[in-house]
Amino acid sequence: MSVASSIRDALLPRRASTQTWMVLTFALFVGTAVVGTGLYVVLVLRGEMRTAMQETLRNQADRIAVQVEQEPNPVRRGRIVDNLTELRDLHIALVTPDTTYRPSSRAVPSVPADTLVDVSALEGMTDETVRFARHTSDDGTQFFLAALYRPSSNLIVQVGQPPPPLYRLAQRSQVVLVLGLILALVLALIGSFIAAYQVTTPLTRISKTARRVAEGELTGKIRVESRAAEFQDLAESLNRASDTFREKIEELERMTRLQSEFIGNVSHEVRNPIFSISGYLEALGTPGLDDEQRKMYAEKALTNLNRLQNLFNDLIDIARLEYREDLINRSAFDLKNLVDEVTEMLRPKAEEKALDLEADVPRFFVRADRSRIRQVLTNLIENGIAYTNSGSVRCRVQRRLDKIRVEIVDTGQGIDEDHLDRIFERFYRVDPDRSRESGGTGLGLSIVKQILQAHGEDIHVESTKGRGTRFWFELPYESEPEPEAVEA
Repeated sequence: MSVASSIRDALLPRRASTQTWMVLTFALFVGTAVVGTGLYVVLVLRGEMRTAMQETLRNQADRIAVQVEQEPNPVRRGRIVDNLTELRDLHIALVTPDTTYRPSSRAVPSVPADTLVDVSALEGMTDETVRFARHTSDDGTQFFLAALYRPSSNLIVQVGQPPPPLYRLAQRSQVVLVLGLILALVLALIGSFIAAYQVTTPLTRISKTARRVAEGELTGKIRVESRAAEFQDLAESLNRASDTFREKIEELERMTRLQSEFIGNVSHEVRNPIFSISGYLEALGTPGLDDEQRKMYAEKALTNLNRLQNLFNDLIDIARLEYREDLINRSAFDLKNLVDEVTEMLRPKAEEKALDLEADVPRFFVRADRSRIRQVLTNLIENGIAYTNSGSVRCRVQRRLDKIRVEIVDTGQGIDEDHLDRIFERFYRVDPDRSRESGGTGLGLSIVKQILQAHGEDIHVESTKGRGTRFWFELPYESEPEPEAVEA
């Protein structure tokens, strides 16, 4: 690995926390701005200030040289220098091949060796020359110096001036600006760290929750202590998603458990009629049977075969109702006609047990799937007939606001409270032996519940042991349609 790659990986790691990246980003951009501004202040601005000071001194020296050159008398030249020194608060010195003049009223600072104030410097010079210097006197006073050589008069004019107040102010401003830039960089780094902490803390909690969800721990909520709306919305969305996943998983677990129970029940329910059919068919093959015995075995085998067929038909109905909601075709129909139709169909079964099958039904129209409601009424009335030994089974219909309530009431043996919560489960029987004798599949009430739930309604039950049972459900009321006009 090259040195450049090592430095790059050290400054910009391939994998780092969001907090690290944010701090590095702030440091890069703010640091670049601070360093650039600082270099400008220290180098460019200071150089411009020095250049401006030198230009001022050069102009001062030019003006003094012009005034001195106009007066050839050395004594008067000295007076001009004295006057200018007093008026302009300058340190002025004149050097000619003959004399060197410094005002006695003001101490002229000692001059560095590289300036033009020495008489020997006049030897061999032919062009106008200016040199600048910055000097500190013995008492600590700083001076800016400019020495100008005028070849026309073979004269050197030295002008010295302490830094003016504006220059000192500019220097102090430079120091303050540099310190302010350094402070800004430090505050920017601190602010980036705090901002990164505010950003990464909710992300860390969300990440931990995501890991828990991935590991199957769906309990608990993401609590983000942040005033940022985006993090609050994100936490709320993830909490909703977690709740949805938990509900889905719980539903899947419940369905898996029900499926296992369902498969076990189906295998058990199917096995019995198959064994019975197999036994009766084997009995039919036994030598020496008379016609009456053969007929009996054949009828029993056929009965179990019909029972098996009914079982599969009911299972298909349940599967369709669970996975195909579009099987419910709603339309308006006369409920009284449907109840009369079902009771007339089932009346022979009731008469076989000497039961009264009554239908106290006014004329009402409802909106539902007529064939499916017919199946509901058939299953409920058949169930009442099967578990009633004497008395009656009655169907009552009455209107309750915008609903039509349908009740099936019998005077049968009733159901214990321990069984009421489970009678709508598949293959659940209050009296297993008796229900099998009657040819029931154990799916009738489950189908009733599925059909009504597909309609958006519920089935209810009340029962008293030894006194009978009442089932009821409701359907949406529909006003009676107007008869269609007959074309002439």
